[in-house]
Amino acid sequence: MSHESRSDDPSLVERRGLLKLAGAAAVGALSLGNASPRIGGAADGDASPGIVDVAIIGAGLAGLTAARDLVRSGCTSVAVLEARDRVGGRTLNFDVGGGHVSEVGGQWIGPGQTAVADLARELNVGTFPTYYDGKTTILGGNGRVEIDLHGTFGTDEALAAKLSKLSRDVPSGAPWTSSRVQELDKLSVGDWLAKQSIKPEDQNGWNSSIGLSGGTFPAKMGLLHFLSMINSANCDYEQLDSIKNSAQGTRLVGGSQILSTKLAEQLGEKVRLSFPIRRISGWDQEVITLHSDRGEVRARRVIMALSPPLCNQIQYEPALPTARAALHRAWPAHSPARKTAMVYARPFWREKGLNGHVLQFGGPIIWAWDNSPPGGEIGIINAFVTNAMLPTDLAEAKKIQADIYAQALGDEALSPVSYHDRDWGFADPWTITCVSAIPPGFWSVHGAALKPPCGNLIWAGTETADIWAGYMDGAVRSGHQSALEALNALRRA
Repeated sequence: MSHESRSDDPSLVERRGLLKLAGAAAVGALSLGNASPRIGGAADGDASPGIVDVAIIGAGLAGLTAARDLVRSGCTSVAVLEARDRVGGRTLNFDVGGGHVSEVGGQWIGPGQTAVADLARELNVGTFPTYYDGKTTILGGNGRVEIDLHGTFGTDEALAAKLSKLSRDVPSGAPWTSSRVQELDKLSVGDWLAKQSIKPEDQNGWNSSIGLSGGTFPAKMGLLHFLSMINSANCDYEQLDSIKNSAQGTRLVGGSQILSTKLAEQLGEKVRLSFPIRRISGWDQEVITLHSDRGEVRARRVIMALSPPLCNQIQYEPALPTARAALHRAWPAHSPARKTAMVYARPFWREKGLNGHVLQFGGPIIWAWDNSPPGGEIGIINAFVTNAMLPTDLAEAKKIQADIYAQALGDEALSPVSYHDRDWGFADPWTITCVSAIPPGFWSVHGAALKPPCGNLIWAGTETADIWAGYMDGAVRSGHQSALEALNALRRA
């Protein structure tokens, strides 16, 4: 840049505003006013009492990240509206006592997930590796095998390499634009596996693997969608599906919900809890009205930081465009997940050369793992379980799992200190599904409607991310993107 360049050059100012949100207000690129009106009122100097520049529906990682970006850019006229009585969305910590927590929602980050890793560093949240040293226990009926999987799930490397190669043709953020969309979107992962001559004893492993990553069995998981997930992981199936150097490789000190808690603390009164939005009117007008059980909020732009099934529970006046409304109705919402935590006085399995990881075929435990705190002060075994095979009665469920862990890890497992069980399908009405088990044929029909705004509604949430959609990293990325879209829209207006 020459010394003659002026700081008030419009083109220079616009570039600064778009590329660096922080400081945008200072250079005047996105001069949106310094007022910070509370809902239903106006700050001094606000020309439009009761109207916020941006309302954000949803106080998960996506919505809170968007709000933080907006405020840091100088757009302080922001309201974050959350239906639950807490922040965090699909991340949630369970207090197990002694200053320790166990995550009962999303919890891991891994290589390539730089957005959530950067956020953790900015918030001074530390990380530590998922524990996998030692042997994994595999159960089948009365049989029991100990094997060192070296931080993997023991997936067939040759088939994994084939999937990795196929994923290069499927863009992670827009699988419907793949040059092979017509061919690949007709198939389920199960259809593809059926042509690979898999040994019967290996099929259970693939069922567990796909179920954990995609939320459903291979027969119901769209191949195109699954390949887009692998594409996010640098086109490397092992980076998506393993523990060592993979998407399940790193945990957050203090539990994953701590990110949202710290973001909300920074935003203060801009975050409103127990504020469900039931109806949105005038989304095609200059000012949108959000109707809640607790009153109305008016905003110039609205970021919808919700999963598509939750968007479908809101009434829209006028009706949304046909393609967007159809996407909401068709989005699969049948993978709520059930996650349990068994707490012990110490991680006794480590003393036996076991890593606490358990895979069970034909039983309720899909995958159990060592979820103990960084220093191993206490022992925690978390598990994804099959709902249909585990009673809803917590005492019975606890006993069944304790017996399974005793078979896998030793009789010490029969004496847990405490037990926690979170069935997301019944925990609250605001978490319809935890992951998106996208079926064959979905993206070909509905993909184009996923990201374009509708009037002054901007779509966010992890499902809209260009990479790592469905993960915490995808949520953070979508928050950054939606904030930038809102700022650009306000600048143009």
